[in-house]
Amino acid sequence: MDPASSSIGFGHFLAQADGVAKFILVLMALASATSWYLIVTKLVSYSRAKRRSEKFLDFFWNAPSLDVVAAKVEEQHPDEPFSHLVHHAIAASRHHERHGINRLNEAGSASDFVTRTMRKTIDEETASLESGLTVLASVGATAPFVGLLGTVWGIYHALVAIGVSGAGTLDKVAGPVGEALIMTAIGLAVAIPAVLGYNLIVRANRLTLAQLDAFAHDLFAFLGTGCKIDAASSGNVTPLKTGSGAR
Repeated sequence: MDPASSSIGFGHFLAQADGVAKFILVLMALASATSWYLIVTKLVSYSRAKRRSEKFLDFFWNAPSLDVVAAKVEEQHPDEPFSHLVHHAIAASRHHERHGINRLNEAGSASDFVTRTMRKTIDEETASLESGLTVLASVGATAPFVGLLGTVWGIYHALVAIGVSGAGTLDKVAGPVGEALIMTAIGLAVAIPAVLGYNLIVRANRLTLAQLDAFAHDLFAFLGTGCKIDAASSGNVTPLKTGSGAR
């Protein structure tokens, strides 16, 4: 192997890089670590929440009474969007039934108060699901340009060095320019996972929120009528006892 070609590589690029290039590399490393952390944690959280939601919905649709559901969500702290919504909806309905209108934010009918509470809860879940997505979108949008900046900076210094040395042959130009182009590759390597992860998480969130919104309509109808919509046949309603002595 030619010693000259073997000396050209990423290690040689790091050795020749100045402060600006090293700063860009550190920035890219931090952006990559942050994006991968968000992608992994978000997908793991989504997977866990999906399993817990399926388990809770199965319990909810087969519960004999509202009191059983209320006791379940009070005993076991809600750890996913659907039980969280049920907890706040039942609490709002019972609060308005017992205390009526005591404050301005409780004004209106019971259905209005429950609707506002459920909408607020869904908004909170939306904000929780979308946390960190701005960072992923920013990394995916800016990383290629930051890498390109590093490339331009590296090529500039390579050309200056070649001009000073007076050696403009291909073997003298190819190495420094090729090393500078590494920055573009690094920018793309950081941006592509961030963009793919962002799209995957956004799709998962959209599905969750669509299911949560549909469930909210069923829950609101149940709280208002005392009947729950049969999960197997959306056109049927099933009376659900609300007394504490229900079996």
